Amino acid sequence: MALGSRRRSDDEDAQIDLTPMLDVVFIMLIFFIVTASFVQEAGLDFQRPPVSDQPPPDSAKANIVLRVAEDNQIYLEGRRVDVRSIRANVERAYAENPQAKVIVQAHPRANTSVFVRIADQAREAGVYDVSLSTEE
Repeated sequence: MALGSRRRSDDEDAQIDLTPMLDVVFIMLIFFIVTASFVQEAGLDFQRPPVSDQPPPDSAKANIVLRVAEDNQIYLEGRRVDVRSIRANVERAYAENPQAKVIVQAHPRANTSVFVRIADQAREAGVYDVSLSTEE
């Protein structure tokens, strides 16, 4: 019986106390949370108009609408245009209607860089109200 009681006491003494290790882990976790730097990524800030069931007013027909296809081709009034000619086309349309706004209807898979280039060309033409719309 003496051997059986000795083995039980050795098993009880062989346990490792995990409390100090958990303390170290929590201290390291707090250190990494405090020292982490949170960076806000820069992006385009735009607001989508509210959805309504009413048809748009007649003045919306006078807007300058540029469509961007899935393959990043740009269309104005049904004809394909180059990015470099957008400024001249927008200047011409804006001269006819000074209240016109530039609306870019982009396919969801079109590149964002195309919208940025169109917006830059419109701003160079003097139109600073550029909106983005996605096709359904």
